[in-house]
Amino acid sequence: MASSSIVTKRGMSDVDKKIYDSVFNAVMNQRLPPGTKLTEAHFCELFKVSRTIVRKALQRLSHAHIVVLKPNHGASIASPTPQETREIFAARRGIEAAIIPLAIKHASNAQIAGLRKMAKAEHAAFESGDRANWISLGGAFHIALAELAGNSVLQRFLSELVSRCSLIIALYQLPGNVACSHDEHDRLIDVIASKDVKRALKMMEQHLLAIEARLNLNDERAKINLAEILGLA
Repeated sequence: MASSSIVTKRGMSDVDKKIYDSVFNAVMNQRLPPGTKLTEAHFCELFKVSRTIVRKALQRLSHAHIVVLKPNHGASIASPTPQETREIFAARRGIEAAIIPLAIKHASNAQIAGLRKMAKAEHAAFESGDRANWISLGGAFHIALAELAGNSVLQRFLSELVSRCSLIIALYQLPGNVACSHDEHDRLIDVIASKDVKRALKMMEQHLLAIEARLNLNDERAKINLAEILGLA
């Protein structure tokens, strides 16, 4: 998923950035459960801003697949179903299987070193407890592989799927489970560097299947206090 810092570079003011970041981080840290209603009036009151600013922030959250906007129903935190989740991960396995051989073919030593640097940053975020950044870095690692492949269409498809998978991980990862292990990324880099396409394909498939298996898709929603969750109480 695009991190808040990436998305907010595109013309976002300080005020709607604050709203975006508050919701983004609350979702990434499992404080806002799937399906939570987000009313414009409530956000106007909490942040002391106009509906226009709230709508801009909610639209950006919608573009990042964090929020769903429905006519006459307002906004709510996205709530991917188990079937949607299976379909998204199946599509992602197919796209990444097409990316791996191309990435191995084109990857230079410098680019391999860049992947190792990304994995190190991911490990540091995990160790520091920065869950939002850890999830974003995990997705960014896979997008970097797509960039190495040199196919802009595959890269665009994967960016969409990674964004949706990152949301699913943020919402449904079981407590204590590592959804996208940096150790798995380290091992994958080693195989890519060795140019072993067959083994890399198998490792990527197992990696993505393991992420999916560590999700809890049971519908357990609790009442929440939005002001407390967003740090405004």
